[in-house]
Amino acid sequence: MQKKNLKERARELKTEAYALYLAYRDPRVPWYAKAFAACVVAYALSPIDLIPDFIPVLGYLDDLVLIPLGIALAVKMIPGPVMLEARGKARILLDRKRPVNWMAGLIIIIVWLSLAGALILVIKYLIKKLVF
Repeated sequence: MQKKNLKERARELKTEAYALYLAYRDPRVPWYAKAFAACVVAYALSPIDLIPDFIPVLGYLDDLVLIPLGIALAVKMIPGPVMLEARGKARILLDRKRPVNWMAGLIIIIVWLSLAGALILVIKYLIKKLVF
């Protein structure tokens, strides 16, 4: 029984994340809510976690706490009617098929590669400064 409950919660979370994706694109949503919702959705879809999953206990902390908390905060920022419409659309689209947004995936990969490149440059600079 609890397993079914967890599956239902996971499905609801997936629907909420997709509804956020649909809602932040709506012109009735304030810019700050769009920005926050976009960050939450990008992080939820990102293959790279703040805390890697292989770290015992803490590895799933972001999946169990940070993402739901981010979604809850973003939902509070979005006007109620917009969120209701987005939830309805999300349920319909998720029932049809799993959404695939290659452009969002590409943008996430570019952002993570850029951050990795910047980190490498900073490390190289620090090593050069320490050695010389």
